[in-house]
Amino acid sequence: MKSSQEFIAEARKEIPEVTVSDVEQMLDTDQDFILLDVRDNDEYRAGYIPSATYVSRGMLEFEIEDYVTEPDKPIVVYCAGGFRSLLAAQVLKQMGYTDTSSMAGGFRAWTNVGNQVDKPMQMTPDQLERYSRHFMLQEVGEEGQAKLLNSKVLLTGAGGLGSPAAVYLAATGVGTIGIVDSDVVDLSNLQRQILHHTDDVDTSKVQSSVETIKSMNPDINVVPHALRLNESNVLDIFEQYDLILDGTDNFATRYLINDAAVLLNKTVVHGSIFQFEGQLTVFDPTQGPCYRCMFPIPPPPGMVPG
Repeated sequence: MKSSQEFIAEARKEIPEVTVSDVEQMLDTDQDFILLDVRDNDEYRAGYIPSATYVSRGMLEFEIEDYVTEPDKPIVVYCAGGFRSLLAAQVLKQMGYTDTSSMAGGFRAWTNVGNQVDKPMQMTPDQLERYSRHFMLQEVGEEGQAKLLNSKVLLTGAGGLGSPAAVYLAATGVGTIGIVDSDVVDLSNLQRQILHHTDDVDTSKVQSSVETIKSMNPDINVVPHALRLNESNVLDIFEQYDLILDGTDNFATRYLINDAAVLLNKTVVHGSIFQFEGQLTVFDPTQGPCYRCMFPIPPPPGMVPG
């Protein structure tokens, strides 16, 4: 049976080691390489080297192909002290990556000379547990979850479209959700507008929405706008948010939302539905046409199903 020291000694014979200074120079000169952090999650949360790609050692063989698609791409691996990175670089070489090396001394050596360290958003123990399934998704991960928690989305309408959108945005952890609606809850709303409950009938939809979202996820900052959008308030409200979700049910408000979003360069996710048919469109004024481009004028009265 081989000891850990013997494994490391064998890896040193096969894998070149680079110094912290070498890595600094490679970063400063914008060399084309991957700086790969293979530490555990708790180590990564304490800080990481800027521009590093993070794949925990336990998931390295399963996930590396998602981050490095060229087998001859130079990869410099680092861990906490420089030992796990040697073994990780050796595994990568066995997988067919031809240019792998390990940073001697690891993250400790990097910090000991006073180099810059970035830190991910510090989440509470409850948040780490609540969003743990997101961390398992490469497309989200802890970095993506932090972006969600720092994002701001405005829902225009808390009805049949806004309700399920709000529920899932809140569950996902979108940190700030604004809700615009001037209506009150009606009994006929309850078979589809899942933000609201029987006890909410005759109360403000915005108030009902705030209570439901906060009961689902106390992380969320819910901003109520119990009003009807118009030309005098739409720009001030939209400026506060990163993304606008249009769940309105009339053309006048849809054009108002579109025009304000174009003026402010805000992306609009537009949804509409009729019985069992629906339409979903994303309008990004910096990338393509807007709602008014597609529908220059509203249809004449009587042409749209009620």
